[in-house]
Amino acid sequence: MPLDLTALALAAVAAFSAGAVNAIAGGGTLLTFPALLAVMPAVTANATSAVALVPGSLAAAWGFRRELPSLGFWLRALLVPSFIGGLAGALLLTRLPSSVFSSLVPWLILGATLLLALQPLLQRYVRGEDLGQPPHPGALLTIVAIQLLVATYGGYFGAGAGIMMLGAMGLMHIGDIHAMNALKACLGSAINAVALTIFAQQGVVDWRYAGTMAVAAIGGGYLGARLSQRLNKSLVRSGVVVIGFGLAVYFYVRN
Repeated sequence: MPLDLTALALAAVAAFSAGAVNAIAGGGTLLTFPALLAVMPAVTANATSAVALVPGSLAAAWGFRRELPSLGFWLRALLVPSFIGGLAGALLLTRLPSSVFSSLVPWLILGATLLLALQPLLQRYVRGEDLGQPPHPGALLTIVAIQLLVATYGGYFGAGAGIMMLGAMGLMHIGDIHAMNALKACLGSAINAVALTIFAQQGVVDWRYAGTMAVAAIGGGYLGARLSQRLNKSLVRSGVVVIGFGLAVYFYVRN
């Protein structure tokens, strides 16, 4: 199909904004996916959006590099389930219908957002671990299982995966909101990188849009990472919660 330059420009703006939003809270796919859906089929729009945002997530992870040394244990524990889940989700997208999984999306996002909103209260009753220290084996298995499920969803569609990760990390006391954002950016990059490989192999990516959007997403991702570290922690958490509830309402109405 012919290239629509207006649609390409709008997609680039959406990708820049999505890169920043993903670095701060997650949910950037809600900006890029609708912009692409106007000019291409749903599966192609979804895959192209995911591929375009990979460089943005990497830029966000680089923006959080000062937080990473304290997260070594959690990176080692959660990268493998992130890769496995991203692979499973991407295969589901390219081989199965989306109706059943899509019906669960608003409830998954709503639950994760509630976890994050109630984090300060819940942490009074859930024993937190020191940052970087091995947690109780049962707690570790729980968060690994959660990350596997979240990564599967992230490989399948991705909008709100960051919200889900932050909600789980909050209960496990994995540092402050900035440390959690750094870990989320790294794990999101792993999920998206695996999904990119599958989507490219299946030929469901429109590279004309993906390339331009990727450049825009890099700028947005780095800017969002730097900006989020300068904001008040409570303000960042509140912003994440607002985005999460917005995502839940959007998907509920859409379904």
